[in-house]
Amino acid sequence: MVHAVNAAALKRFDEVALVLQGGGALGSYQAGVIEGLLQANIEPSWVAGISIGAINAALVAGNPPESRLSALEGFWQEVCTAPVPWLSLDLPGSSDWPEPLQMLRAQHAAWSALLWGQPGFFRPRWAPPLWPGAGQASTASWYDTQALKNTLERWVDFDRINHPGAMRLSVGAVQVRTGNMQYFDSHEQPIRVDHIMASGALPPGFPAVMIDGEPYWDGGLVSNTPLQYVLDSGRCSRDMLVFQVDLWSAKGDSPTSMGEVAERLKDIQYSSRTRLITTHMSERAKHQRDLAELLALIPASKQNEPVVRRLKAKTEVRRCDVVHLIYQGKACDSDSKDYEFSSLTMERHWASGLSDMQHSLQRPGWLTVPSDDQPFVTHDVHR
Repeated sequence: MVHAVNAAALKRFDEVALVLQGGGALGSYQAGVIEGLLQANIEPSWVAGISIGAINAALVAGNPPESRLSALEGFWQEVCTAPVPWLSLDLPGSSDWPEPLQMLRAQHAAWSALLWGQPGFFRPRWAPPLWPGAGQASTASWYDTQALKNTLERWVDFDRINHPGAMRLSVGAVQVRTGNMQYFDSHEQPIRVDHIMASGALPPGFPAVMIDGEPYWDGGLVSNTPLQYVLDSGRCSRDMLVFQVDLWSAKGDSPTSMGEVAERLKDIQYSSRTRLITTHMSERAKHQRDLAELLALIPASKQNEPVVRRLKAKTEVRRCDVVHLIYQGKACDSDSKDYEFSSLTMERHWASGLSDMQHSLQRPGWLTVPSDDQPFVTHDVHR
């Protein structure tokens, strides 16, 4: 349940946005967060995502509230692999020695994904992409993702996404030829399954996706979170509450093995400047406030000068609160955590996201900072 103070505070926002980072198999953490929002009857008006975040965002926008949880569960159960029987046994003493067993399960699932792919998601190509004559964008990858297209079309209602007045959906991808980030926004164009596929087309594993004759790759190559896009596009005209759900933590311990080096490298690479963005936006809000105070000192006779009016327009600051959740359950993770699609690990990530969201919403006192003093506020929630 939402804390009473928070329930009242939520009503003061014109827009509630859910922003989902990319992270492959870690995306089941986001599914748990979404379940927590559903339990609290919090309905986002805007969902935005990159890569697996784009897939989860489409599952939210492409289903009515009463069907979202079943759609999320159906998708994640379909693309995750049940462990082989002997790896799912409760061995004697496992309660005192859980990590080695869980690591063994994780590594088995990761190697299975690399060698055989994932049901409903991707499969290895029969003709390796290094063979002569394989030179086309649709086959220049280690895996074929046609299965994901079929899965998305079963679990996502794209007619609902594109219906006038529907929840806004934005997904980011990189135009391969220019290297520029591009967002596909349901407020600007119809969203198709190809747009979701393009946002998660991470090379060299997955092939580029053609949209209007141009090839696109995973948006995480440029920015692994659409937070900047959401803040720049929506904050000027209305008060916003943003739930930013990250799958990679910029903070972590110094690695002491090659496996830890590989894992830490991914954490830093894909954490994607979330804190840099929120710090920048907070500083910008303070500068706007200072500029407004300075302009107020200009004599009344000069207030209608064109330059003064232009500067006044830049001082219009609306309230924005960012609730920042970061996946941190790393006790048994490894450098393969983004492609380790075991059902046991998926369930652990999901439970972690649900717990973190419930904890965040029950936390008394958040969203009570006066907007005049701090128009842009970040709430960092940690377990």
